[in-house]
Amino acid sequence: MESDRPVFDEMGWPQEVRPPYALVDAWLKSLPRDQLDLKRREAEVLFRRIGITFAVYSQGGDPERLIPFDLIPRVLAQAEWQRLRAGLEQRTRALNAFIHDVYHDREIVRAGLVPERLVLHNAQFRPEMAGLDLPGGIYSHIAGIDMVRTGPDEYFVLEDNCRTPSGVSYMMENREVMLRLFPDLFRQNQVAPIAHYPDELLATLRSVAPPNCQGEPHIVLLTPGIYNSAYYEHAFLADEMGIDLVEGADLLVRNDICYMRTTSGLQRVDVIYRRIDDDYLDPLVFRADSTLGVPGLHFANRAGNVTLTNAVGAGIADDKAVYIHVPEMVRFYLGEEPLLRNVPTHDCSDPQQLRYVLEHLHELVVKAVHGSGGYGMLVGPHASRSELEAFRTLLKARPHEYIAQPTLALSTVPTFVEAGIAPRHVDLRPFVLSGADRVRVVPGGLTRVALKEGSLVVNSSQGGGTKDTWVLED
Repeated sequence: MESDRPVFDEMGWPQEVRPPYALVDAWLKSLPRDQLDLKRREAEVLFRRIGITFAVYSQGGDPERLIPFDLIPRVLAQAEWQRLRAGLEQRTRALNAFIHDVYHDREIVRAGLVPERLVLHNAQFRPEMAGLDLPGGIYSHIAGIDMVRTGPDEYFVLEDNCRTPSGVSYMMENREVMLRLFPDLFRQNQVAPIAHYPDELLATLRSVAPPNCQGEPHIVLLTPGIYNSAYYEHAFLADEMGIDLVEGADLLVRNDICYMRTTSGLQRVDVIYRRIDDDYLDPLVFRADSTLGVPGLHFANRAGNVTLTNAVGAGIADDKAVYIHVPEMVRFYLGEEPLLRNVPTHDCSDPQQLRYVLEHLHELVVKAVHGSGGYGMLVGPHASRSELEAFRTLLKARPHEYIAQPTLALSTVPTFVEAGIAPRHVDLRPFVLSGADRVRVVPGGLTRVALKEGSLVVNSSQGGGTKDTWVLED
């Protein structure tokens, strides 16, 4: 698992090509480089025409910035995917059971399996949710589970995103662009479709209608607005599901019932797929200065008149120190052995583990417990002496805010870069939908690729790109 271990190339290219990639390999060999370059430019034009751009406001916020898209797909055999899917379903069931337990009896804390401080002192813990029973006991209805691969049968979960995971629109638009550019390639390969994701999401949202819902639930998507970096995704999903895209000013609460303002009067709202952080949802309960949320929304939720997805407080499971305990959650709540493995993780709040981390800092990846987007982390083997010393100081001053992990030999996939076709490291974010009726997972997910040679950081905000992810049907 260490960085000096041979890297597994998922295609096996250019030596012995693995069976799932046989047709992709033949396609690449038949396609001149200038033709591939032309197709890449066509893809950029399509993405700009579609309008799928993003902004990183801490870096200047260019609203017309494209996430780089690589034309060479990442391919998984059906048997590989089925193993992953079973593990994803198991893990999200355990995570939802944990979040429910956190806001009820805290049995896992009383059993001594999760330290109480990770719950009560967690920035994402919401005491306002205590004792609230949600439809189906589901808190994280849409989860993004970030995974990496290190060998033919070796997969690891990097982190769990149970709050407001993003990126599914890129997964879908990547597929749409590939279908337009290379229709013959899809005819040759039996690739499992993903276009039904919005239907599956809508079915999931319908399944968690609140107890006091009268008839067919009215569902809306709540966005912070056009200046949010993920606004394209909000608008895309609302349009695909055929539901209203609303901002906080479009909603109001009366007598603990949520309504949407329309030209023909008030219309009751039953389910809100919200893409606003907890702090900004209800100024009467959380941040009083929020202009993004809806006054009284939390009380409508507690009264059983509206369901919020994902639930307030679900982000407690995103904590990278809580992540350490997910395998025990699977055993505790489900009575099963985990199908997906965690990366071995050092909890820097433990003095003995901190000592090890400080002695091996140049070998490890150090992450902020509440960090995201590739920020607040150190990749030891690639860090300068000054960066190592800066993190050493941080760890000594605030050890409880960090975890550390070995540097995994992330798998690579052939990628079209300036120098030609070359291996680049990838991760995978499958999207898991948990409803009151069942768990739904569309085949594949969002593959992110580190475009810089040797880089392990795949985040788009750090220069990473994306690929279409294929799951073969046979």
